[in-house]
Amino acid sequence: MNRIRLLAIGAMLIFGLAAVAQQTATPDGVPAVDAHLKVLAEKLDLTSDQQVKIKPMLKEMHDASARVAQDASQSPEERQANLKPVRVKADKEIRTVLNDDQKKKLDQLEQESHMNLHDNPDGATSPSPQR
Repeated sequence: MNRIRLLAIGAMLIFGLAAVAQQTATPDGVPAVDAHLKVLAEKLDLTSDQQVKIKPMLKEMHDASARVAQDASQSPEERQANLKPVRVKADKEIRTVLNDDQKKKLDQLEQESHMNLHDNPDGATSPSPQR
């Protein structure tokens, strides 16, 4: 269960709800920090203060992820393994800023992201159904 949660956390954080973040991705394919923050702010109802605190966390994760993604000396499996601690660290840091309700929303988003990854093994997310 813990592995599944870590995978979901990583997927959500790295891809930043890929459908939106792809539109503003950097050349290496990693979602831009501002786009990632915007998605989290909308989905979690972040306050301005929370956004200010979370942005450097996302920037650090983005920079570390980009370094790993650009390291051609590693296999894709090694890159994925090296991204895991980056994602876990960012998730833990971000959760320190969230209230309990926001943490529950983040858990739900991570679970949805995990489900989308299983539905689309290539990592692309499908649009959520309209209600």
